[in-house]
This record gives sequence, C-alpha cells and structure tokens, in this order.
Amino acid sequence: MSIPVFEFHTSSACQYNNKDPRCVEVATNVPGKVAVRNTVNGQTVEFTAAEWTDFLSGAKLGGST
Repeated sequence: MSIPVFEFHTSSACQYNNKDPRCVEVATNVPGKVAVRNTVNGQTVEFTAAEWTDFLSGAKLGGST
C-alpha cells in the first residue's frame, strides 16, 4: 500500500513574506483526507474529510469558548 502524496496549496489570503514565512498550506487531493501543513517547520496534521468540514463550519460561525 502506498503512502498518499499530498499536494499543498497556500491560501490566496496568505501574505507570504520571506522574513516572516508563517502561512498554512492545505491539501485536499487525497480522497477522504485533508492535510494541513505549517510552512515554518513543515509539520503536517491530517484530518478526515468530515473533521475538516466540521472545522470549517465552526470557523465560519466564529464561535468562542
């Protein structure tokens, strides 16, 4: 079984700056998975498609705890 190769894309809202390279990259090309990568250290976190959808829904609501 092969390991999926994620194709990361940076948001158009990200103002990438070589002096301060903090952006988040997202890959949605692997069916059923979403990967999020930190451009500073390269760390990647994977989510199921359902988890990502729930996250986006919550983010759009702007909820606070």
